[in-house]
Amino acid sequence: MHHEPSLLNVIDLEATCWDGQPPPGSVNEIIEIGLTVVDVFAGRRVSRHRILVRPTRSTVSDFCTELTGLTQAEVDRGVTYAEACQILVEEYGAAQRPWASWGEYDRRQFARQSQADGVAYPFGYPTERTHTNAKAVFAAAHGLRRKPGMDQALQIAGLPLEGRHHRGEDDAWNIAALVLDLLGRGAWPVPEA
Repeated sequence: MHHEPSLLNVIDLEATCWDGQPPPGSVNEIIEIGLTVVDVFAGRRVSRHRILVRPTRSTVSDFCTELTGLTQAEVDRGVTYAEACQILVEEYGAAQRPWASWGEYDRRQFARQSQADGVAYPFGYPTERTHTNAKAVFAAAHGLRRKPGMDQALQIAGLPLEGRHHRGEDDAWNIAALVLDLLGRGAWPVPEA
């Protein structure tokens, strides 16, 4: 796939989680990759996607289902983590296209899980190379000492929360709205054409 400098992948992950410590032998694993493609030059969201990922070292807890709406039965129908990374690279140009997430968690989780599963990190190395922390950009643009959560940032920007919070596909869509708001303010680092 050729480099498309105007396209940005906005990604939000959901991972297995527990109310407290994970059960023995369980680790946080990606169960949903929400992705919204933004055309930064056109200033619009062009598509939204969802990749369900089947965990192999943990299960979806009741707490996780309550938070995300995702069930074990639903993620059991997902793809493997390796297949999800392949989809990111082949269908969404992850190895070349810049990407953003709300904070550093998503980038770090991809790096951790890629290493644990022996799968190539889908965004190239070093892991920070093409990633923008939208939360840090937002906080700087608004002169905030503390970096707000996505839902609070939407309120600050005067934008609606669309869909369900803690659902990867919806959160990626909402983060993309914040990226576009930052673009409109001239606060987003725009790639060169």
